[in-house]
Amino acid sequence: MPRHHAVLPTVLLALVLAGPVSAQTVGISIPAWVEGSSCAVPPKFEATLNNKPVPVTAQLGPGSDQIILVVFDLVGDLALIQAAQQAVIAEIAKLPPNAWAALLRDQDGLHVLADPGADRQPLIKAIRSLPHSGAPGLLETVPSALALADAVLRKAPVRVSVLYLTDGSIYSYREDYTNPVINQSDPHDLSRRFPGALVQEKISNLISDIGSLEAPLFVVHVNSRQDRLNLIYQNGLEALADATGGKTSLCRSVAEIPEAVSAVFARMSSGWRVTLEFPSKLHFNTQIHLSAPCHDEAQRLTWRTHFHPKGG
Repeated sequence: MPRHHAVLPTVLLALVLAGPVSAQTVGISIPAWVEGSSCAVPPKFEATLNNKPVPVTAQLGPGSDQIILVVFDLVGDLALIQAAQQAVIAEIAKLPPNAWAALLRDQDGLHVLADPGADRQPLIKAIRSLPHSGAPGLLETVPSALALADAVLRKAPVRVSVLYLTDGSIYSYREDYTNPVINQSDPHDLSRRFPGALVQEKISNLISDIGSLEAPLFVVHVNSRQDRLNLIYQNGLEALADATGGKTSLCRSVAEIPEAVSAVFARMSSGWRVTLEFPSKLHFNTQIHLSAPCHDEAQRLTWRTHFHPKGG
């Protein structure tokens, strides 16, 4: 059977190759959510960058065009995989006509299996026929998935999110993240004291690598584990998603999977894309603050709070 190659879908490729962005304005898009608002009118966002006001040049909210890149990283228990597949299919069926989903798989690199489109049957068929073998690929492919989403964001007025469905154990990766004891006879060997150091270093490097990318990352881990190294890994996934303004959900049973998937689709659909005009030269670890006054009261917001420019 021929292997799917890591090529961009036709729709996404056209957007990515649409031409260079004007160098006169540096626009950065930040994901944001209005939590429990009672305001009768849509919010009008205001922003500061390192405590200095910056213009909000555009804002897209719930109901505007949306693309979701769904990445399957499921290689373990068949019952968990089938529950995740059915949950994703159910949520895709609920999406409005102006919301499109693409399907990707990350074993042996990132591969596009179904393009976004109005006809969702090819996507659903591809989800149902996904293979369930291989090693986890999330840590290796998440920069590529976010870069793809970022390319679309920078070329089109559309909200874009990346969703990983994963069941991976840190022990199952092809790369060894277990920080094995180097000197078995030395009780003071540092690898004994810091067994999660390699995982934490990997997560730290990934957060740095994706710091200049704009799309939010969401992760649903359908097989949460409680051993020490996997807890460090799962905490790392939470930190990775948080850095982009997204979120990680951990499932401890099959019964929790549909609710977690439903919640993350609702979160992606209710998000805002707020575009800010940044100065052309940004400092490392740029801090962002958003507000959206509603009459005399500020609405309760959550948003991506930091941005790490390339070379910063």
